[in-house]
Amino acid sequence: MERLTMIVLVAALLLMGIVLGAVVQIPLPLSLTLAALIGCWLLVFAVRERAGARRRSQ
Repeated sequence: MERLTMIVLVAALLLMGIVLGAVVQIPLPLSLTLAALIGCWLLVFAVRERAGARRRSQ
């Protein structure tokens, strides 16, 4: 499970790097939309990780 977590984190960082590199080339509304989507995805990931950690510690 921890290996999967690391793969997801690396994928998130890679995606963030690609999006940040593309921000210069795409319009601002699209950039903000993509930023919001990635932020929501990371928020869901963090909540799931926290819930999993609580479950494991009990």
